[in-house]
Amino acid sequence: MEVVLSTALLVVGLVMLCFGGNWLVSGGVGIAKKFRISNLVIGMTIVAYGTSTPELAASIAAAGDHGAIILGNIIGSNIANVGMVIGVSAILIPIAIKKSVLRKEIPIMLGVSLLLVLLSIDGELSRYDGGLLLVGLGIFAFFTFRDALKQRIEIEDEFENTQNNSYLKSFGLIGIGIVVLYIGAMLTVDNAVVIAAEFGLSEKIIGLTVIAIGTSLPELITSIIAIRKGHADVGIGNIIGSNIYNILMIMGIGAALGGVLVTSDVYVDYAIMIIFSLSLLIGLKTKIINRTMGIILTAGYVLYLATTFFK
Repeated sequence: MEVVLSTALLVVGLVMLCFGGNWLVSGGVGIAKKFRISNLVIGMTIVAYGTSTPELAASIAAAGDHGAIILGNIIGSNIANVGMVIGVSAILIPIAIKKSVLRKEIPIMLGVSLLLVLLSIDGELSRYDGGLLLVGLGIFAFFTFRDALKQRIEIEDEFENTQNNSYLKSFGLIGIGIVVLYIGAMLTVDNAVVIAAEFGLSEKIIGLTVIAIGTSLPELITSIIAIRKGHADVGIGNIIGSNIYNILMIMGIGAALGGVLVTSDVYVDYAIMIIFSLSLLIGLKTKIINRTMGIILTAGYVLYLATTFFK
């Protein structure tokens, strides 16, 4: 009976993710147009923060006694964001990417991933390490918003006649979208864990797979909706921003609250996370993530899930 109820609530959570993702994208694009801020920056900030709230909530709830869930959630979510989100999105609609995105933002994503590996060498992500990651978050946020201000001057405002209430409408859509995403993700994750527990999975595997997939569903829904609406920059920016925030903000807060032990077997997952991130650099030459690459990314992610379950 409990499994049946959990399955029903899981479906409700997924429906909420769909609606929340739609509202979040609509509000974010509306602000980008009104303030003459590029869709990429909106994707990397407001939308990425919004879709990262499930990971944040899950990590805060697991802080202290369940460090393995926090670390597994972060690594698994970053892998899922590229393998599942970008992979599935590209299968549905080929994604055109700007060269400038790959030249700056993706190297930053790779850099913070390597920083996480370096901080783990001593077998622990201490409170000090968490503080360092949060300082990195502050620096990244400062430069992101500084670039946004520069772009505001450079981007021509084509929406001068927009109604005044569009501000409230856009922020309202973002607020509602984030709340619905958060509740939907919590329903999805909580009930997925109940179902997974029936199969006797460990906390680490639950974090790497069930929770990671559940908390990545907002990115998946949001990115697909954004790309289908012709806003590829929002979709790509959402993934890049989310992966950066997962490490700097969510891992930073999780470690700062209680420290996280790092076992030696996690380095395999670190390597896979970096390999998936490096795969995005292929777009530097092709300027597009086509369906073939989408199939490869998705197949690679499915293979990763299969090997994780049978370790």
